[in-house]
Amino acid sequence: MAKIRKAVTMSDIAKRMDVSTVTVSKALSGQKGVSEEVREQIIALAREMGYKMPRGKEENDGKESFRIGVLMPSSALATFDSFYWRLYQAVSEKAMEKNCFTGYESLSEEAIAQRILPRLITDKMVDGLIVIGRPEKGYADFLKERAGMPLVFLDFYDASLDVDCFISDSFYGTYLLTRYLQSKGHQKIAFVGTLYATESITDRYLGFQKAMMEKGLEIPKDYQIPDRGVEGGTSENYLEFAFPKKMPTAFVCNCDFTAGLLIKQLKAKGLRVPEDVSVTGFDNYPPERELGAAVTTYAVDLQAMASAALKSLMKQMKGERVKLGIHVIEGTLIEKESVATIANA
Repeated sequence: MAKIRKAVTMSDIAKRMDVSTVTVSKALSGQKGVSEEVREQIIALAREMGYKMPRGKEENDGKESFRIGVLMPSSALATFDSFYWRLYQAVSEKAMEKNCFTGYESLSEEAIAQRILPRLITDKMVDGLIVIGRPEKGYADFLKERAGMPLVFLDFYDASLDVDCFISDSFYGTYLLTRYLQSKGHQKIAFVGTLYATESITDRYLGFQKAMMEKGLEIPKDYQIPDRGVEGGTSENYLEFAFPKKMPTAFVCNCDFTAGLLIKQLKAKGLRVPEDVSVTGFDNYPPERELGAAVTTYAVDLQAMASAALKSLMKQMKGERVKLGIHVIEGTLIEKESVATIANA
């Protein structure tokens, strides 16, 4: 009996080229971020290996293949090498494992404000969409109404829309971080993050608040410190921190990027981390060299989030019934070097 030849995947091409699967995807789909020389080499190798670009619901080794669009607000990429870009890479890699093509499009502020549909939709380039990072609220409603295809939200949710949403465990993650600080003797703990700027920040504050309430600890009004404007989190929108008159012994930050900014401002005030004050973050991103310290944090499981979102979307694209809702993906508390044990708290 003749041996059935396995279909060539983007991962196979990436291994031969010694590049990432994301680079292969960009090259084959004509996206930016790949030099013309490398693009030509990848295309030539793909032809040589007999790679077939997925187009809709073709059969590949008995499995359906789909074209998956990934949308991200441009503001989500405003802080160095964005956490959201890593989340996109996780989605792309998981999709490639299933021999699916992913196409990416950034949502500009103009497109969001004027309710312009992405070209991925208008040019019928994809079979389903994953939206990473919340666009302005009205645009999520607009997409749900006008997309005309299966839709999944990743790293944000909208309880008013009938859409499957996948988020990190913001509430319990920050609850654990606050309890961890308390176990190290800290009682005067401040939260750094602008409430209502995003659902995740509000959820993280509520986790912090629960941990403080359980210990009967007061949260002074000036211990809730905004880190950005309510309208979003672009790099231009971050604030100088309004430190309390009576400094806490520890800060719980809504994300690692904010933790990095906080540490820099604490150092400018002559305070050392963790010798004088302790700091925690959330996400386990960005790299320590950019934060200026190894920050104790709650690591988001990017792979699990990407896998769960993709699984839901593929079921919807196959026409299978899916119970839509908000799905919380658990992460892990990671101890680093930004928290000290104190006595007589």
